[in-house]
Amino acid sequence: MSKFFTGNNPRILITNDDGIRAPGLKVLRAMAEAISDDVWVVAPAEEQSGMSRALSLNSPLRARRVADKRYAVTGTPADCVLMAINDIVEGKEPDLVLSGVNRGQNIAEDVTVSGTVAGAMQGRQMGIPSIAFSQAYGFTGRDTIKWQTASAFGPVILKKLLEERWSENVVMNVNFPDREPEDVHEIEVTVQGMRDQHNIKTVRREDLRGQAYYWIGFEGRPSTPAVGTDLRAIYEGRISITPLHLDLTHHETRDRLADHLAGPVDAPAES
Repeated sequence: MSKFFTGNNPRILITNDDGIRAPGLKVLRAMAEAISDDVWVVAPAEEQSGMSRALSLNSPLRARRVADKRYAVTGTPADCVLMAINDIVEGKEPDLVLSGVNRGQNIAEDVTVSGTVAGAMQGRQMGIPSIAFSQAYGFTGRDTIKWQTASAFGPVILKKLLEERWSENVVMNVNFPDREPEDVHEIEVTVQGMRDQHNIKTVRREDLRGQAYYWIGFEGRPSTPAVGTDLRAIYEGRISITPLHLDLTHHETRDRLADHLAGPVDAPAES
């Protein structure tokens, strides 16, 4: 059953896809602890980037207690949230699921493969309001990640979002720009953008026996995004907040197809 927390000291579950030791998880934990003293951490034992909403259906999962209310799970972000709510968190269910802070932006078509967004989606599917957080980097060099920007603005964004109610089947996707905190001056509520070129590539290499193997990775090629998109906001140094809808139906196409295809159908004649 869906719910929305009202009151003080919510029970918060946090997860990520960069793993239990990721710096962004520490940033998220500090954000959560700014509004609650009941924070549970259930995160992958190892990095699970790009896993989307994968569930480990063909292998067993193990949960290791790292500290009080802190667990590492040998699975995906969706596994972590599922196990946390069903088996790990003691007593009442979490009031809120937070995922991140991801190392790198999750915008445009990235959201469909993001383990960070998937962790929030799993929470939302289980009836709990959920928010994904990501810190962009690579726009001003790839040497350092500006975690201080997420740290500075994250608690403010979180409190503002919790002052609002949002629709069922909606996950909030928050991205902080690759700027120093003093260079960020605006929040924009955006739509999911779409790049005008592919940015995923494969690189072929050979091992010492001459056998081919491949790496899949992202190219940092900027696109020309439309005004109002998450892409444009991040490119121009604004904090992007995008409400993502779990319902992937394209209703205009569905209505058009229904006019032409819906109705009785005869079984094909035997040949």
